[in-house]
Formats: sequence, C-alpha cells, structure tokens
Amino acid sequence: MVRKFAQKYLNDTNQRTLLFGINPGRFGSGITGISFTDPVRLKEELDIEHNFEMRPELSSQFIYAMIKAYGGPRLFYQDFFISAAYPLGFLKDGKNINYYEFDQWKEIMLHHIVNEMNAHMEFNVNREVCYIVGRGENFKVLKALNAEHRWFKKVKPLPHPRWILQYKRKQEQEHITNYIRELSAVVAK
Repeated sequence: MVRKFAQKYLNDTNQRTLLFGINPGRFGSGITGISFTDPVRLKEELDIEHNFEMRPELSSQFIYAMIKAYGGPRLFYQDFFISAAYPLGFLKDGKNINYYEFDQWKEIMLHHIVNEMNAHMEFNVNREVCYIVGRGENFKVLKALNAEHRWFKKVKPLPHPRWILQYKRKQEQEHITNYIRELSAVVAK
C-alpha cells in the first residue's frame, strides 16, 4: 500500500513540507503504513483498493477532512508529507501507547528518532519549517532534537486530531481552518 501511495501521490521532485505525528496507531497507519490514513480513507479518499477491514480511525477522519478542505489529496500531497517521529506503533492492554510513555524510552528509542529524522532530510524537504502534529511531549522532544541537529529553522506545533475530535469536536471546522491557514502560508512563500 505504501508503494502504491508513493507512486500515486509522491512520484515527482516537488519540495514538501513535513508534518510529524508520534508513532503509528493501531487503526490507521499501523494497518495501512501511511501516516494518519485508515483503511476507509485509503480507499475512499486516496482511491487505493485493498483488503483491509474498513474500520475508521479518529485522527484520520480529521486529517482527511482537512486535506479535502485544502483541495484534496493530489494538491495536499504535492505540497506536504506526513510522517511519524518513531516508525513503530505500540500496544499496551489493547490500546495505543506513544513511544515516550515507555520507561527509559530515551535510552532505547532516541537514536531511532534521530535516524528517522536524518532519513527524511535525504529527500527534497522544506528546511524552513516543519510541523509537529500535537502540542505535547512529541513536540517537546522534536523541538529539542531540532535545536541540537538543526534540521529545520522552525518547528511548529499543530493540535492533534484525536484531541480535537475527542475534546473540541464542536470547534472541528475552526481547527481545520487554522490548519489550512498555517499550511497554506508555507506554500505561499
């Protein structure tokens, strides 16, 4: 699925601005391999056929509503690439767990995060700014690492889609508008 996605949406030399989530979730990219993309969005929004169970994921719902407001997947993915700070997803008691929730995660995972970030720098990416999807611990980690490694001139947080839909659903459209305003400003430069 990742190969099909890349051939369909990323097979060019465009410079892209990066957005980084935390790590793959069990109902989204943990299944599809594509960040913030659940099986429903993979088929209905990206038009990529598959045999996965058609189960929705909350964060994917918001991201693809935002992508639709941006102008659709073709336009969005020619300007942006969404990835994750840590490439593996984790489950504990059947629920997602974030990389930074493990005891001694820094000793175990920090070098993997640095390697992931360095690998992203091999592509034609916008080094002026990157966005961190979520304002919490992942933002703190990547902001500190960026200060040390100087991958980007700026690292900016965006509210996490799960937080928006779980706690601020009535303001969903306002958050979509804010995402579009922030991301469009980068493309306009």
